[in-house]
Amino acid sequence: MSSTNAVGMDNQDSFGNYRLTVVRGQTLAATGNSVITLPILDGGIGGGAYIIRRITVANPANIAGGSVMNVALANITVLTSSDGNTSNAITTAIGQTLGNITGANKWLDLALVAGASSTAYTADALFVKVGTAVANASVNISVFGDVVSF
Repeated sequence: MSSTNAVGMDNQDSFGNYRLTVVRGQTLAATGNSVITLPILDGGIGGGAYIIRRITVANPANIAGGSVMNVALANITVLTSSDGNTSNAITTAIGQTLGNITGANKWLDLALVAGASSTAYTADALFVKVGTAVANASVNISVFGDVVSF
């Protein structure tokens, strides 16, 4: 008979499509490099590696209060470095417009670059570059993937 704690005894590298990081209520109100930091496994991979399978942007909100924001015009890129160098882009280097996120209960999976399908990343954090801001807007960003090693 198997242990009732079998899942609790396994680590992230025992599962596929694990949520590697999530940030909630992150502002899209200012443009620039590393406006949002996405720490992998809440503090780093510790010399290990991971494969990124999906990056989801969801839950638009109005940080000034009031009705839910339409963030469809916002444009973001996710990078492995905080310097804005697009050669380190995981999503489209020119940025991706959040066109689907027009109100409450809307979400969008960002398009990953071709290299993401064959790269095991080692960066302790990912960084979001906001190319086009939306005043008073915030979103949640989740990164899903597979932990290859710790």
